[in-house]
Amino acid sequence: MKFKRSRRDEPTINLTPLIDVVFLLLIFFMVTTTFNRETRLLVNLPEANAETAENQPQQIEIIVARDGMYSINGRNLVNSRVETLMRGLDLESGADRSLPIILVADAEATHQSVVTAMDAIGQAGFTRLNIATQRTEEGTVAPAVN
Repeated sequence: MKFKRSRRDEPTINLTPLIDVVFLLLIFFMVTTTFNRETRLLVNLPEANAETAENQPQQIEIIVARDGMYSINGRNLVNSRVETLMRGLDLESGADRSLPIILVADAEATHQSVVTAMDAIGQAGFTRLNIATQRTEEGTVAPAVN
């Protein structure tokens, strides 16, 4: 007896669903990715055991008090708004953005007041920021100098 041989179709892989899934993943990652341009500020963090550096004649010193008020080179500001701090920096620097700034904060000052001062310094266009620390054994302020 002669049987009729049936032809078998070659197995194929349908790529259409795979392409759809990859396309949906691509769209998902494009939509969920954020494209923020963050401003960066170069901050020199001093060591707490560093020797006390002598003050440079051309620098700006910002002091953050315990209550969040600011003073620039010994002059108290009228309020603690960012705009006031930026205006004070502009007046003290004489439009020279290359001056180093020393930020001295009270140990009990809020984190927000220090971050606000750093934000104002960055928005004003200054890039040389030094943060002062206090030595535990002597209690003297030791600013870091570039």
